[in-house]
Amino acid sequence: MALESVWPAPRKQKPPRISRLDPFKATIDQILRDDLDVPCKQRHTVKRVFERLIDEHDAQSVTYSMVRAYIAGRRPEIRAEEGRGPPQAFVPQTHRPGDEAEVDFGDVWIHLDGVSTKVFLFSLRLSFSGKAVHKIFASCGQEAFLEGHVHALQVLGGVPRGKVRYDNLRAAVSQVLGRTRGRVESDRWTAFRSHFSINSFYCNPGIEGAHEKGGVEGQIGWFRSNHLVPVPKVASLSELNAMVERWDEEDDARRIMQGALTIGEMFAVECPLLVALPEEEFETGLVSSLRVGSPVLSSVSTGQRVEAM
Repeated sequence: MALESVWPAPRKQKPPRISRLDPFKATIDQILRDDLDVPCKQRHTVKRVFERLIDEHDAQSVTYSMVRAYIAGRRPEIRAEEGRGPPQAFVPQTHRPGDEAEVDFGDVWIHLDGVSTKVFLFSLRLSFSGKAVHKIFASCGQEAFLEGHVHALQVLGGVPRGKVRYDNLRAAVSQVLGRTRGRVESDRWTAFRSHFSINSFYCNPGIEGAHEKGGVEGQIGWFRSNHLVPVPKVASLSELNAMVERWDEEDDARRIMQGALTIGEMFAVECPLLVALPEEEFETGLVSSLRVGSPVLSSVSTGQRVEAM
């Protein structure tokens, strides 16, 4: 052979190694394909796939690490094969001090004067320091939305210079304009934003939007798990909100993701960079002028200020 060519003959490819997982790969592939059409939160984890192989297919010779390695490589391939495009990738966000914040409501259950009651936890979280301010309301209507902002901005001592991220809450958004970032805002929210110089940024609807303001969503979950479990027993919302304010102050000593600085230390850097609050106050309640004895009086919603004629 050496006399026929100066180039060595190509090395023969070895056949693929037989794996103990081979008999079960078709089953795993089908599970991953089925997952493409179910809600994200109910898709199979590696652990669940492994358990099903053991329980339903007697795959006693298969190890968890084998299944994990196969799924890691096969899942994006199946998405491409089914025309679902490449898998989505998420890049960790970085934030400049004093620049951005996120706002959201979360549901909370409490025992209010002996009655199990659903209330709503307002949260405004600064993205750089992780400093969050909370307040609990009986509803998540526009009056609570605005009052929550006023309380949070007064505690923080200023307004973020950049954008504040929001869901498409009815308290702020009257209409979502198609698949764009365009929104038709309510008149009172527009006036409120102008008063405080808030630059609003509206997240996409659905799971995509949840990733765009994951900081505040995770913060609400953490706050609920660490401060509202077991379910609080209070006589009034005022009593509960006094506790909330104390918890917010105590949380300044917490470190996020084992960071080098505490939330309070990070906020000390961020606070001087916030935009100063306006001197004039903004009325968060609705003012209605009604005649005494009018049937309309019985339909005045909570948060409205009534002036008798």
